[in-house]
Amino acid sequence: MTRREFTEFFIAGCVAAMVLLDISRLDSSVYNNYVRLAVAFLHGHVWIDWPGAYIDAIGFHGRRFVIEGPVPAILMLPFAAVFGLYTNQTAIACGTAAVATAAAWLVARRLGAGIALACATTAFFLFGTSLAWCAMYGAVWYVAHTVAVMFATLAVAELFGKRRLWLVALAIVLAAGSRFTMVLALAPLVVYLFATLPKARRLPALGALAAVLVPALVLYVGYNYARWGGPVDIGYSLWYHADDLGATTGSPFQLAYFTYEVQTFFATIPKVVDHAPWIVPAYGAVSIEVTSIALVLAFFPSWRGRVPLLATLWAATLLVAGPAFLYYVNGGAQWGMRHALDFEPFMLPLVIMGAQRVPPWATYALCGISVLVGIWGLWYWRAFYDMYLVHKAYGM
Repeated sequence: MTRREFTEFFIAGCVAAMVLLDISRLDSSVYNNYVRLAVAFLHGHVWIDWPGAYIDAIGFHGRRFVIEGPVPAILMLPFAAVFGLYTNQTAIACGTAAVATAAAWLVARRLGAGIALACATTAFFLFGTSLAWCAMYGAVWYVAHTVAVMFATLAVAELFGKRRLWLVALAIVLAAGSRFTMVLALAPLVVYLFATLPKARRLPALGALAAVLVPALVLYVGYNYARWGGPVDIGYSLWYHADDLGATTGSPFQLAYFTYEVQTFFATIPKVVDHAPWIVPAYGAVSIEVTSIALVLAFFPSWRGRVPLLATLWAATLLVAGPAFLYYVNGGAQWGMRHALDFEPFMLPLVIMGAQRVPPWATYALCGISVLVGIWGLWYWRAFYDMYLVHKAYGM
């Protein structure tokens, strides 16, 4: 990272952090599973102190376990060592979302975007997706997204920077340690970077890649043994079998759920009512063509001289998106479609490259609409849905 890049990265991150900390009000989420997991790690075990049924944690052999990936809890260890269970998980969500936003700015600049275009696409990435909303609430499911998006976007920034294979792999592994489906982006990114390396550098690159992947696999297997007594993560299957919305057998990922997910992703629009505020978004989801219309720019970059790169980005996008369209639930309480955050970091450079090809007015209109809709969604949730979250948390 050059000095100019670092300066811009720092400024973008600081601006995003100030905005997110303001809209979040630093309300500490009661769904602080990751804080509890960090405290558990500090005490030498992987089961958490379970405060009650409002915390999603699966029971297994008399203990309660967090089913989400452990990376956010690892990031919280220094804070948990000082503040314990009083660690503010929402602040961590805001901080990681701010870094993700700064990384989005870095991607735009490395792709040759000017200041105005970088501002537009970065603002879209923060407000035109569910990223700002996840940071605003900071619950366990949402901080998993902010951390995963942070690492995935840093991986994309490296793809357009020094292109170090091991560093891209490390970032994707850390993203997958928050949202496990992101591991599916690893194969196309690794293949692309390896294929573009000079032959003399391929063997050392493989060695560096192995130095990342082998310890990651060992830690993954070890963590699963500590929780479930086996090498494979069965947490989501256990949850699916125990959940009222799931089933007692089978996988939480099934083709039978595809139609339901397609409808949620593309056919869940706000209702128009005859009283203020006249437009009402669903509590459970809002389709991405409403919240994130600027994603359409991803279909317009020029393929001339970029076929391997664009094919890689689309492969990563589609592979990571696949499980979201087969899952048995759509993400529950949310603004927009938060599961789309799993693949949107890989669409970001496609959006930027598409924006460089279409008329500027189209780019700024699409990004502007997405940002305004996103800000309206944040306002609506603060104004009308906040108390519902509190009541749900305490069983009122």
